[in-house]
Amino acid sequence: MQVIDKFRKEIDLIDNEILKLLNERMEKVKEIGRAKQTSGTAIYRPEREKEILDRLKALNNGALNTKAIDAIFLEVFAVSRNLEFPEKIAFMGPEGSYTHQAAESRFGAMGSYIEVSSIEAVFHVLENGEAKYGVVPVENNTAGAVGTTLDCLGKFSSKIVAELYMDIHHSFATVCEDIKKVKRIYSHPQGYNQCRRFLEEHMLLGVEFIPTKSTAEAAKKASEDPDAAAICSHIAAKLSNLPILFEKIEDNMANQTRFLILSDFKNKKGVHNKTSILAKTDDKPGGLVEFLQTFQDQKVNLTKIESRPTKEKGFQSIFYMDFEGHIDDENVQKVIDENRDRYDIKWLGSYICGG
Repeated sequence: MQVIDKFRKEIDLIDNEILKLLNERMEKVKEIGRAKQTSGTAIYRPEREKEILDRLKALNNGALNTKAIDAIFLEVFAVSRNLEFPEKIAFMGPEGSYTHQAAESRFGAMGSYIEVSSIEAVFHVLENGEAKYGVVPVENNTAGAVGTTLDCLGKFSSKIVAELYMDIHHSFATVCEDIKKVKRIYSHPQGYNQCRRFLEEHMLLGVEFIPTKSTAEAAKKASEDPDAAAICSHIAAKLSNLPILFEKIEDNMANQTRFLILSDFKNKKGVHNKTSILAKTDDKPGGLVEFLQTFQDQKVNLTKIESRPTKEKGFQSIFYMDFEGHIDDENVQKVIDENRDRYDIKWLGSYICGG
């Protein structure tokens, strides 16, 4: 015990020093916040945070791995932003949803969150100035693109200022002690579809499926229904006091969802930028090919293309595109300039790659 007490005293001294240094950091943060408010500069600067994290990881030669450095300093950044200028963050609720978890991973436990009922409501809240930031899912590597988000990017003025990728693990939670007694399954349709192999193996595909707006809502409903189960996150089950019968039931154990952080400002150029646009090409044979050729000519690497119906007369499509580079890069500007008069192009944002 004497050895342990000795180490504990040493840890206490180190903690005292960490607290002192954090307070010193926060004083500098307040000064920066005052300067930003005077100049109108955005408080959240993803490219600056990435620069700090990369520098710290390069300096690191201790027991902390890169994930630990991210976890510690992203929370420090979140606390810092709240001290600079507290701003509201909108997300599709309820509390415990994957979108809520994604929002907290960037804006911290101290963030001032606005819980709304849908993805489109997040865009409305931003458009009305009720929040500075919004967090929405845009694609999953199992279920594909989130069409509502792509459509809203076309309808609203919010810009993509950051992206983040989050591992998604689903649990099967229920108050039923015997899985054979489950008569209903609540889940978001994407969560349900990402677990079909589990459902098939346990002969649950024939059980009534009741879709919900989120997996967190599914957990709440299942907690109130003695004959039901939920496919939901571990956190959602915990918040609803719903026992977990099986953990990690998703078909793809590398299951990830990409989230977008939305706001109203333009990012400065950083390292490893990505740009997103919406483009409506000529409705003729080869129209899309001609547009894509300009990317190749300027050596701009296209990383994603997704078509969405324009919802106008006929069956025309609009294309959501991601590509490497910042909107201010010379070769990117050439692509835009070459096509500006021929196609409807909407710039959605340039931001640091989060993959």
